[in-house]
Amino acid sequence: MITVNAMGDNCPIPVIKTKKAMQALTGPETIEVLVDNEIAVQNVTKMASSSGGKVTSEKLGEKEYKVTIAMEGAVEAGEEAACIPDARDNMVVVVSSDRMGSGNDELGKVLIKGFIYAITQLDKLPKTMLFYNGGATLTCEGSDSLEDLKSLEAQGVNIMTCGTCLDYYGIKEKLAVGSVTNMYVIAETMAGADKIIRP
Repeated sequence: MITVNAMGDNCPIPVIKTKKAMQALTGPETIEVLVDNEIAVQNVTKMASSSGGKVTSEKLGEKEYKVTIAMEGAVEAGEEAACIPDARDNMVVVVSSDRMGSGNDELGKVLIKGFIYAITQLDKLPKTMLFYNGGATLTCEGSDSLEDLKSLEAQGVNIMTCGTCLDYYGIKEKLAVGSVTNMYVIAETMAGADKIIRP
């Protein structure tokens, strides 16, 4: 494990430090990058993904983020490190079930996992993701989508789960990503969205 400490560094320094670490590899290795803002997470994630890395990220605390990059080996010196603007627009993704579509339930669970992963790959990330009713289980311990949701949260996506739903299913203490919200905030967020996506 190689650790790159880019805490307190402004763009493009976190990207440059990470790229140097990637170019110095002699074989398969995992690089851990520590940064203090969501834009740095977005920039490092974009660069590492385009260089063939398998990237996950996590918010560790206030102004503390970790980007983990699994690499097969060194990368060639490519394009210059770029600073992208905040890659979020006022799009809201609403998830009301732990499966996608109707028909086969097992297939539906595979599809919702694929959908949430696909959100992590969008050029423009949503501003907020709302989870209610059966969708509330996706933000809790045991969910197959936790890694992807933590990665989205680290990049600044607001992950919010309905508190009434968590209480109803008895899983409030198992919430593992994002925050608890209420129906007023859910209605307000949806009303103010430029675009709402429902899987």
